[in-house]
Amino acid sequence: MSAAILTDVTRCIGCLECVAACKQANRLELDVPRYWQKTDGLSADNWTAILKKQEDHYVRKQCRHCLEPACASACPVGALHQTAQGAVVYDREKCLGCRYCMMACPYGIPRYDWDQPVPYVEKCILCYDRITQGQQPACTEVCPKQATIFGERDALIAEARSRIARNPELYIDHIWGEHEVGGTSVLYISDINLDFLAYTSNPGTRPLPQTTAKAMNAVPFAFVGMGGLMYGLNWIIRRRMELAGKDGTHED
Repeated sequence: MSAAILTDVTRCIGCLECVAACKQANRLELDVPRYWQKTDGLSADNWTAILKKQEDHYVRKQCRHCLEPACASACPVGALHQTAQGAVVYDREKCLGCRYCMMACPYGIPRYDWDQPVPYVEKCILCYDRITQGQQPACTEVCPKQATIFGERDALIAEARSRIARNPELYIDHIWGEHEVGGTSVLYISDINLDFLAYTSNPGTRPLPQTTAKAMNAVPFAFVGMGGLMYGLNWIIRRRMELAGKDGTHED
């Protein structure tokens, strides 16, 4: 089953129950904001946030769990990968701390944990441990208005279309995440435009890994090539120093 979340912006009351549940379920520490952090509420210790927008609209922001995740394609060591359930998860044991995933994500989601001696990247993992045990994510479980619900992706898309069809005067006729960047497992319907959730107002429907694949396939060769170049330079410099030392001895 490809699991997904559908968030209905028209139902969200901004209660922050989802934010609190996420922190508790994932054992996240109290956030210590940094002046360089983005002002969207997300951080290494906040994996979901509520953004207050025009006319008291509340919009939840979290990892979109792309069907073809750019973050995973950009990672040179496979620290990020998509699971069969649809969740894009992270393995800190493999992470190099290169932050390529942060640059690749079209939604600006992964965050660096600056409070750790060895910094890691942090983000929502769709409560992967819970959904593999037949449970739903903590955020959807506690929502008092069912503004955010969990289920199978195709079924949630059908539900979204049904709500739009029943109330065309309420909703914009669009499901955010159905097609953008190849589709995501976190979907939205709304009565206001949600393009601000992405870096660009038109991210397109083409999966981003198709764009980054050639560049990332070259990364291992670049590492090897750079290593060879540095070794060669080191050998040349040492050899010249040895020859200079011998010449100096002979002259004495």
